[in-house]
Amino acid sequence: MESQFGLFNVWAQGDWVTRGVALLLLGMSLASWMVILFKAMDIVRYKKLARQAEGFWHSPDFAEGLNLLGDAQDNPFRNLAEEGRDAVAHHSSTKAHLHDSLDINDWVTRCLRNSIDKTTARLQAGLAVLASVGSTAPFVGLFGTVWGIYHALLSIGVAGQATIDKVAGPIGEALIMTALGLAVAIPAVLGYNALVRGNKAILGALNSFAHDLHAYFVTGARVGGGAAKIIPMKKA
Repeated sequence: MESQFGLFNVWAQGDWVTRGVALLLLGMSLASWMVILFKAMDIVRYKKLARQAEGFWHSPDFAEGLNLLGDAQDNPFRNLAEEGRDAVAHHSSTKAHLHDSLDINDWVTRCLRNSIDKTTARLQAGLAVLASVGSTAPFVGLFGTVWGIYHALLSIGVAGQATIDKVAGPIGEALIMTALGLAVAIPAVLGYNALVRGNKAILGALNSFAHDLHAYFVTGARVGGGAAKIIPMKKA
C-alpha cells in the first residue's frame, strides 16, 4: 500500500507554489554541488602546481624553469613567471610609454600584482553562488512550510475535523520543506568555508612565489638564495 505521507505525497498534494519551491530548492542544491565539485578539483590541481613551483628555482635557466611549472594555460604560477619576464623585457625595450616613468621595481610589482588579481578573481568565481544558496535556502524552505501549513489548516477547517491524526500529517509534510531548505543550505555553507580556506592556501603560495620572482627580476637572485640558486634569464 502506498504511503499517504512523505515527499511524494507533498509533491502530489501540493499546489504550484509548493512544487515551485521544491524545484527551486532542487536547482539550488544542484548548482551548489556543481560549484563545490568543480572548485574542489581546481584547488587540488592548483595545490599540485604549487608543489611544482619549488623546482623552478633549481632549474639551469628560465626556460627550463617554465617547463617544470607546466604548460597549462590557466597555470597561475607559469602565468606569473611569464608576466614578470614580459614586464622586464617590455620595460627595458622602449621609452615611449607613461609606465617608463616607473622604475623597474615598481613596474614589475604592478605587473605581478595584476596577474595575482586575475588568479584571485578566477579562484573566487562561483563562491557567490554558494554564499547566496547558504543564506537564502533556509528561508525558501520556510516559505514553503508556511504556505503548506496555511493550506493544511484551510483543508482541516473545511473538513471540520481537528483531531491529532488529521492535523499531524499535513503539518508534518509542510515542515518537510524547512528540512529541505536546511539540507540545501548546510552543504553550501560548509563547501563555501572549505573553498575559501583552500583559496587562501593557494594565494599564499602564489604571493610567496611572486615575492621571489620580484626579487629575481629586480636583483637577479631569489630572496634568501645564494649564488647557486640564481637562475640566469635568457634574453628574448
